[in-house]
Amino acid sequence: MDVDTRLLRYFAAVAAEGNLTRAAARLFVSQPALTKQIRQLENLLGVELFARSREGMALTPAGEALAGRVPALLGEWDLALRETRQAAGRAARVLRVGFLASAANEATPRIIAEFARRRPGWRVDMRQASWGDPTGGLADGEVDIALLRLPFPGQDRLRVRELFSEPRWVALASAHPLASRKSIDFADLLDEPFVAAPAETGGWRDYWLGVDERTGRAPRIGAVTDQPDEWLSAIANGYGIALAPESSARFYARPGITYRPVTGVAPSRVGVAWKAEPEPDPVMRAFVECCIEIAGAL
Repeated sequence: MDVDTRLLRYFAAVAAEGNLTRAAARLFVSQPALTKQIRQLENLLGVELFARSREGMALTPAGEALAGRVPALLGEWDLALRETRQAAGRAARVLRVGFLASAANEATPRIIAEFARRRPGWRVDMRQASWGDPTGGLADGEVDIALLRLPFPGQDRLRVRELFSEPRWVALASAHPLASRKSIDFADLLDEPFVAAPAETGGWRDYWLGVDERTGRAPRIGAVTDQPDEWLSAIANGYGIALAPESSARFYARPGITYRPVTGVAPSRVGVAWKAEPEPDPVMRAFVECCIEIAGAL
């Protein structure tokens, strides 16, 4: 019998939380999707893992037996996967670096060049992740290290070094009535529809919807996208507006879209993140040092 490790991760979250709503929030998935996955696991195993009630999800004896084994099983699998991929990268002298959108902006090529100078013979493989994975591939072990926008889900379980910050602006259709202003207060955007990241990104999506600055007012969602091209099209077509880093005006300039400074929101922060390891990896440490040095010179 083959069981997807994702199903086991979902099971472990529900077992730990004892509640579908809290587990769904922890996993950054919708509650109906989580319910479906738990049922799928039960069907595969041929047993009921949870006793369901208004009070929550209580483990059955079968569920308790599985819950006692799953954390160690997943931990070993994650370690094996990470070590396998790292070994392949080390053998090929390749450092896999994940990133979202424009990564560290104009600093990225300089970071890579400095790393190549310090580590002759090594190559940086830049891997762009969709906005559906704000960890840039770190969560699944797809990359060794990542250049990311802070904050992001699971940040507290990784090593993170903040590099620099930049103001958040707003991207809107050039025909939008507010596009003629030189600067826009966030209070004037509260009733506007927003182009949002997928719901499963949780707090990362909330950050780019300005939830902390809304004083309890729920955002209106005009469209959901997880790729820059889709995001740009949705804005240009008037489905919604979006908060964006100031650098988006340079990296994602497009006819029909206007970028304007926004007051009343905190700036966007860029950081470098990597998995916490018992022994620091010298290659990743060299890359982090390059990031810090180049960012400090900005």
